[in-house]
Amino acid sequence: MAEARVLDVAKLIDGRKLGPFNYKLIALSWLITVFDGFDMMMISFTAPWMRDELSLDRIQLGNIFSAGIIGMMVGGFAFAYIGDRLGRRRTIVSAAFAFGILTTATALARSYEALLILRFLDGFAIGGMLPIAWALNIEFVPSKMRSTVVTIIMMGYSLGSSLAGPVTVWLAPQFGWEGVFVFGGGCTLVCAVLLAKWLPESVRFLATKQMRPDLIARTLNDFDPTIGATANDRFVLGDERIDTGNFKVSKLFEGRLALLTPVLWIGYIASTLAVYFKANWGPLVYEDLAFSRETAAYVSSLSGVLGAMLGLLLMRFTDRFGPFAVAVYPMIAAPMLLVVGLVPLAPDRFLLLSLISTTFIGGAHFGILSIASVFYPSAIRANGGGWATSVAKLGGIGGPVIGAYVLASGLPIVRSFAILALCPAILAVSAITIATVVRRTRTPAPLPADPLPAS
Repeated sequence: MAEARVLDVAKLIDGRKLGPFNYKLIALSWLITVFDGFDMMMISFTAPWMRDELSLDRIQLGNIFSAGIIGMMVGGFAFAYIGDRLGRRRTIVSAAFAFGILTTATALARSYEALLILRFLDGFAIGGMLPIAWALNIEFVPSKMRSTVVTIIMMGYSLGSSLAGPVTVWLAPQFGWEGVFVFGGGCTLVCAVLLAKWLPESVRFLATKQMRPDLIARTLNDFDPTIGATANDRFVLGDERIDTGNFKVSKLFEGRLALLTPVLWIGYIASTLAVYFKANWGPLVYEDLAFSRETAAYVSSLSGVLGAMLGLLLMRFTDRFGPFAVAVYPMIAAPMLLVVGLVPLAPDRFLLLSLISTTFIGGAHFGILSIASVFYPSAIRANGGGWATSVAKLGGIGGPVIGAYVLASGLPIVRSFAILALCPAILAVSAITIATVVRRTRTPAPLPADPLPAS
């Protein structure tokens, strides 16, 4: 029998480059995130068909949009707790199966009330997906690559969001809005099967909780066969203390997190409000400004694609320069939105400038997403990212509702862009504040924890 060793899981992961294990994990996370984004955004593009068929008004549509986001907020809290208690893998797989089934079931809705209920339940399942996927990937990559990997995964969300428009234009005329939901739900269920087969559990999570040394050894050997880990080895985290206790909300506000967490939440709320406002109401706003339904769908989709490209460009700067890089895009977006909303423009110039400004909103959102889970220890990382994402849904809820009332207020519709400028301004201030705190406190405050078990 091999002699038992003490293996620093954090050092083993941080000292290796990305390999086949990481690429498979990133690909699986990216794939399910594609249909996560598709599911949440297709409601916006199918809304004109739903409105016509079910006789829905703007306030009802706003409530339907918000029902899914409220579900995501509640689900984010619930699944974050489960993810930090029972593990990343089981939580992600369960959420994927649930939202695949619920997305498909939405095609059966024939009333405003049914749509409200199904969108809430679907959002609840989706709410547990993204933060835990971020946490799982963060815990398998070197610290200098964390923002990059999160951004790559979120590229899938943006791609899915962008595909929602063209797929709706392709399917809805022939199969109705119901066909779009059947397509999205079916693809999600296929992804859920792949996750159940190949998704690993986080070894950092298992090590910090002192759980399943056999599974840690097996996963580390899959990660890098040269490690030669065995179940008899003792697994520790050199960059964190062991924390076998249950999660308490107060842990999100200890040490430097006392300032980082609320500032992160404020910036995340503002960014989410802007993203959901433009995503949910963008197609209808362009249509009401006399652009065709097809033009509205394609411009909104192109904004998502270009936003993802800006996010991809940003990620290496974020890993190198930290949260200061996150402030750049919103500082560009805010004044551009004021011009679009307040200055009379020819239709072509309006389309171009509105596309550019909303693209920077999307790129800025990638920035705040990429750092949402990075500053939290492994023991509470799912809760850190999950709580931030769920609290941010206050902006997601507010975006559609505020949009509904702004558009129904009698103000010129174009003024909505000027009102939207406030969101990237808040995000820029938040990112600069986060960067300042991180620069002054390079290492996180240790968690209160149980002492290490004896060898």
